[in-house]
Amino acid sequence: MAAYLLANLTIRDAQQFEAYRQAVPAVIARFGGRYLVRGGALEVKEGEPGLDRVVILEFPDMAALRGFYDSADYAPLLALRLAAADGTVALIEGVAA
Repeated sequence: MAAYLLANLTIRDAQQFEAYRQAVPAVIARFGGRYLVRGGALEVKEGEPGLDRVVILEFPDMAALRGFYDSADYAPLLALRLAAADGTVALIEGVAA
């Protein structure tokens, strides 16, 4: 069953975040992940969700997603992102097709 990483980020340091943005796709792909949403235009229809830069990644399953997030490969990139942006990240289990 697919699993998703949902991030809502506010960029504080564009230069540092660009370094993260350039490096992270290869690590995501190594764990079978792919981008579904990557900071595109956002149109709110109801409520005030407090969304800024939304990213949604899809992984084959929760084990692959956790493997990515907790990996030694991602650790230095996570530190770079945390230095460059504030936000929230959630790991979400999908539903069977």
